[in-house]
Amino acid sequence: QVQLVESGGGLVQAGGSLRLSCAASKSINSIDVMKWFRQAPGKQREMVAGITSGGSTNYADSVKGRFTISRDNAKNTVYLQVNSLKFEDTAVYYCAAFYWGRDYWGQGTQVTVSS
Repeated sequence: QVQLVESGGGLVQAGGSLRLSCAASKSINSIDVMKWFRQAPGKQREMVAGITSGGSTNYADSVKGRFTISRDNAKNTVYLQVNSLKFEDTAVYYCAAFYWGRDYWGQGTQVTVSS
């Protein structure tokens, strides 16, 4: 069982930056993959970025070069640095952990980009 709590969202102007955090209730060393997803109003949830236990990362094409996922194993926390924000990045951002064949989700944090 893993509980995830996201934070760091907010209202930001286009071109601005935020750092989203995802704090896990247990050590993330053994969690196979952790990912950030987002869901905009009226749209399907989409994967934004992922990071494996070995540190390999992948990104959606729409955020490559602007978003960076990282992990701090000592703090059991995964981060998503979001830069050069665009209006279309407005969404609820969710953290997810994939562990022992199950997936666990946080409650989400709202990111709103004003144009």
